[in-house]
Amino acid sequence: MFHPDTKLVYINDQIGYGVFATAFIPEGTITYVKDALEVCVKPEEFRNYEPALQEVIEKYSYMDQDGVRVVSWDFAKYVNHCCHCNSMSTGYGFEIAIHDIFPGEQITDEYGLFNLTEPMTIACGKEGCRGTLMPSDFDHYYLDWDAKVSKSIQHLFDVPQPLYPVMDQKTIAEIEELKKRPESYKSVYALKHKLLKAA
Repeated sequence: MFHPDTKLVYINDQIGYGVFATAFIPEGTITYVKDALEVCVKPEEFRNYEPALQEVIEKYSYMDQDGVRVVSWDFAKYVNHCCHCNSMSTGYGFEIAIHDIFPGEQITDEYGLFNLTEPMTIACGKEGCRGTLMPSDFDHYYLDWDAKVSKSIQHLFDVPQPLYPVMDQKTIAEIEELKKRPESYKSVYALKHKLLKAA
């Protein structure tokens, strides 16, 4: 489920749609939670789909650490990549705002955390755009991503969290542990596909 203070906006023919804030979303706000309504496609199921359907799943999903492709039921699937994104996945599975996000601002994400299996051409339009996302980006950038997430996750307990009620109990317990022991922070590397970690 995506943050409620957002709307879907058509950008252009090249990009398609994007998700934009309709209210101020402060740094540390949870912007996305994997909830019970998400469509989870296991690797063996994905292999059995027709190529046309596989293409749609690939376009609108992210791959978790178990190799499961997760397709959001709401417009979370339309969040675009940006090399200077304002939200990012955490090692806990949810995403948070890593900067203050203002009304009318597009909410963007780091696709490098999505366990890419093939290079992906991007054009985020920002200075320093990587141009192509690579499966190896996870290993190259995860320490930089951790630096951003660990800074912002400190605000988690100080800002409103409308998505907190739909989080699973295991994640809530991990968050409560983080509150008591900041050193228990879980790296974004926990999101990397288990088989790719071993490679």
